[in-house]
Amino acid sequence: MSAKTFFITGANSGFGFAIAQAALQAGHDVIGTVRTEVARTSLRDRLPEVKAVLYDVTEFDLIPDIVAGAEKEHGPIDVLINNAGYGHEGILEESSLKEMRRQFDVNVFGAVAVAKAFLPRFRERRSGFIVNVTSMGGMITMPGIAYYCGSKFAMQGISEVMRAEMAPFGVHVTALCPGSFRTDWAGRSMIRTERSIPDYDALFDPIRAARREKSGKQLGDPAKLAAAVLTLVESDDPPPQLLLGSDALKLVRDRIGRMTKEIADWEVLTRSTDG
Repeated sequence: MSAKTFFITGANSGFGFAIAQAALQAGHDVIGTVRTEVARTSLRDRLPEVKAVLYDVTEFDLIPDIVAGAEKEHGPIDVLINNAGYGHEGILEESSLKEMRRQFDVNVFGAVAVAKAFLPRFRERRSGFIVNVTSMGGMITMPGIAYYCGSKFAMQGISEVMRAEMAPFGVHVTALCPGSFRTDWAGRSMIRTERSIPDYDALFDPIRAARREKSGKQLGDPAKLAAAVLTLVESDDPPPQLLLGSDALKLVRDRIGRMTKEIADWEVLTRSTDG
C-alpha cells in the first residue's frame, strides 16, 4: 500500500488506537484526535509518531477549522476514520431524552460534522476514503441499547447516501460494522442509566450482568480489526458496509432471514395498498 495520511477521531483508545498503531506500523502518517489534554499526552507517550489534535466532535462549529489546520500543517488527508463514539446502555422507558441527545450528538451529529468537513476536500481532489465506524448494532438490535442502536442505524443510512453522492467523484465510503471486540466499549466507556422500574428486571438484569462479565473477554481482536481496515482502504471497490467478527456475521444473517420471512408472510397486505 502506498503511504497515506489518516485522520482518526477518538484515536486514544479502542478501535481508534488500534487503527492508528497499525497504520503507523505500515508506514502511513496519522493525525489522531482526542478530547482531553490528558488523553493527548497518553497518546503521544504510546504512539509518539501520531500528530495528536485536541478537540471534541460535539464542538461542531470548530471542526472545519480543525480539518483545515491539519491539512495546512500536514498536507492532504487521504483517509478519514470516523471512529469517535460511545455506548449508552439503558431500558428505553428508564432513559432520559437528555441521554439520547448526548448519544446522538456524539455518534451521529459529531460523525456527520467531521465527514462534512472532508467532503468538499475529497470531492475537489477526486479521491479520498471515509470509513464511518458504526456497529453490528446499526444492523441488529437488542434490549437495553435503544439509543446506541438508533444512533448506529442512523449512521448506516447516512453512510449509504454519502457513498452514493460521493461515488461520482472517486470518493469511497464504507460503514464499518464490528461485532463484540476487546475494547472499553462495554466497560469504562459505556454510560449506563440507573435501573428504576422493577417490571424490566427479568428481561434486562441478566443482559446487563452478562455484558459486564464479558467485557474484556470478547472474541474480537482490535489488532485484527485494524489490519482489516488497512486492507479495506486499499480496495478499489470497497463494500457499502463491512461486517467484522463472526458474531456480527451470525446475528446479521439471522436478522436478514427473519426479515425475509416477515416480508413474505405479510406480502399480500403489503401489496393491498397499491392504487
